[in-house]
Amino acid sequence: MSVHDELTSVQRCLDDLLRSMGRLEQQLGKGGLEMRRLRSDADHLRESLALLREAAPALVQPRRPDLVTIPDTPYDNTLWTDSDDEGLGARDRHAP
Repeated sequence: MSVHDELTSVQRCLDDLLRSMGRLEQQLGKGGLEMRRLRSDADHLRESLALLREAAPALVQPRRPDLVTIPDTPYDNTLWTDSDDEGLGARDRHAP
């Protein structure tokens, strides 16, 4: 799954949690300490998820390297004057 899909899944779960909390508040009331703490924690989760969504593009997408254009023109033969040092053999000789 992509990070976007995961964040969407977390958002759905958080929305489900908030709906369930709303039903609990109707049954238990909003005034209790436990319910206030639960509401506060859920609000922090919502804020944290929003911050993560904002930061996710910068965290996820690695910077693509700059493309280098390779010309179609032939290479300069003077680049290969030291090719004997690279194990390619010397000019005008061939392997035994």
